[in-house]
Amino acid sequence: MEVKLAIFYYSSTGTNYQLAQWAEAAAKEAGAEVRVRKVKELAPEEAIAQNPAWHQHYQATKDVPEAELEDLEWADGYIFSVPTRFGNVPAQVKQFIDTAGGLWAEGKLVDKVVSAMTSAQNPHGGQEATILNLYTTMFHWGSIIVGPGYTDPVTFAAGGNPYGISVSVDQDGNMVEDVEAAVKHQAKRTVEVTKKIVTG
Repeated sequence: MEVKLAIFYYSSTGTNYQLAQWAEAAAKEAGAEVRVRKVKELAPEEAIAQNPAWHQHYQATKDVPEAELEDLEWADGYIFSVPTRFGNVPAQVKQFIDTAGGLWAEGKLVDKVVSAMTSAQNPHGGQEATILNLYTTMFHWGSIIVGPGYTDPVTFAAGGNPYGISVSVDQDGNMVEDVEAAVKHQAKRTVEVTKKIVTG
């Protein structure tokens, strides 16, 4: 059975967009119908223009569809790929999540499968806290959390975060750890668990 997976990402310079693309490829390979949606940018264009990497990525992804509440309702499962902001999700992501109150009140987010991944400038820059803070909201939704755990050795090779794959980014914007295989494993695991939930 084909399940529907929505991959929501926010990315200022491209790291979490890359994670989302790897997840998309793996989820499709696992048989899911996939939507990749960027969370709407709230920062003013003047601020974006002052950071060349941010401006370049902003321009390069203008054609990626923005996340809508309909995507939350449509999907059987979600993957969130977001950077850490002081150990929490960015304001853009929080704003999107907060608009889902109506769906939550109607019970339309119950039993949605959720997994998350993140990035930061160093391994202890709030990566685990960001994912766990995101999951706290999902518990309120009545969602079913699916982390990678230690279900495959690739998790250890990617830094060993059992809550969701996380990656460090250096000053030049390059990923420090090799997380592609781990991201793909997490995406496939999310699809497989979603299939089990959907089919009962």
